[in-house]
Parts: sequence; C-alpha cells; structure tokens
Amino acid sequence: MTERKSLYVFLDLDNTILDFAKAERTALAQALSERGVTPTDEMLCRYSEINLACWEELEKGNWTRAEVLVRRYERLIAEFQLSLDAQEIQRRYEQLLHEGHDILPGAEDLLKTLFARYELYLASNGTDSVQRSRIEKSGIGKYFKEIFVSERMGAVKPQREFFEACFARIPGFEPSRAIMVGDSLTSDIRGGINAGIRTCWFNPEGKSLREDIRPDYVICSLDELPEILERL
Repeated sequence: MTERKSLYVFLDLDNTILDFAKAERTALAQALSERGVTPTDEMLCRYSEINLACWEELEKGNWTRAEVLVRRYERLIAEFQLSLDAQEIQRRYEQLLHEGHDILPGAEDLLKTLFARYELYLASNGTDSVQRSRIEKSGIGKYFKEIFVSERMGAVKPQREFFEACFARIPGFEPSRAIMVGDSLTSDIRGGINAGIRTCWFNPEGKSLREDIRPDYVICSLDELPEILERL
C-alpha cells in the first residue's frame, strides 16, 4: 500500500460525493404526490432554488436551522398556492430523504484513491440522522476517519466554529496540512477560508467565481483532485 501523507482532506457530502439534487427531487416529488399534489418540474426546480436560498440565510447567521426546515416549505406553498401544512411536508420529506444515497459518478473511485494516501473527513451541513442514514446506505462511511455533521457539531459551515469543533477532534491537527473540498462557494469554500485552510471548489457546472470568495483551486471533475493533493 502506498504510504499515507500527513494531509487532512475534508470532503463535503451533498453534490460532492452523493447526488443530493436527485435525492431532493425524488423525496419532494413523493411527499407532494402522497398529499394529492402533482409535482411539476417547475415546482421541483423552484423548491431547489428556495431551499438553497434558505440555507444561505442559515450560513449568514440570519436564521436558525429549525426556521430553515419549515420556511422553505412555507415559501413553496405560498408561491404555488398549495393547500398543505409546511411542518407536515417537512417531516415526510425528511423521512424520504433518508433513502437518497446515489453516489455521483467517479466519487467512489476518488474515495478509494484518496483513502490509501490521506486522512479523509466528511464535513456536511444538514440533519444528523438523515446524513448518517444516507452515508450508511451508500457504503461510503468506511473511507472516512470521522464524519462531522453540522447538527451534531453545534455550528454550520461556513462558520469558523464548525471547523474548529472538527479540528479539536483530530489528534495533532495542523491547519497548514488541511484542505476543504466541496461544491458550495458560500458554505464549503467560504468556510475553509474562515477556518484558515486551503480550499478546492468542485464546479462541474462551470459556474462563475465570486469576487468575495476565492478558492485556492477549482476542479470541474473529481478525477482532477488527486493531482492537486499530490502537490500539497
């Protein structure tokens, strides 16, 4: 086996390793269908936009996690004039989301490659029970030394407190030997910058960079990551 390097690689979960977009769409479509609402493409796409905006309010410290979970449905219900209860939809959606564990193309091959060489840690926002269920069902948990989920850590990415709580659980941790890899500029990349570690933005859709958030590295495909890590 190749000798491990003393490099700490923090990987985001959703839309970096697991296909959250698919899981989200499937869970919401079923939750709506069970309540007699036909889930149109417009409705599902709009929910994704609303959900992202709500989580960004949490990242900014404007909302609590509990507010995010319900307000996203309140907005969807209001926009489409649906006769639904936001809390009820939230509960059912979360139950169904436990099952969404499809792995993104190339992600497991990446994990196998990195596992042989580096210390891997999963750093995810979200509900602890949901994320751990999806990790278990996908079978990827074996690649990580530890799994950090915001609900259990008491803070969310991009807050420095989230990362400091993670670092405190890693014996002999050195920030200069760490990197955060993820698809979200506002959560993963800003979080890594706040924590004083290197960052790598996974950008498969070719989105534009933001002037106020500058990652150290940008990759469009997961198979580009090993070469970057090799140079660190």
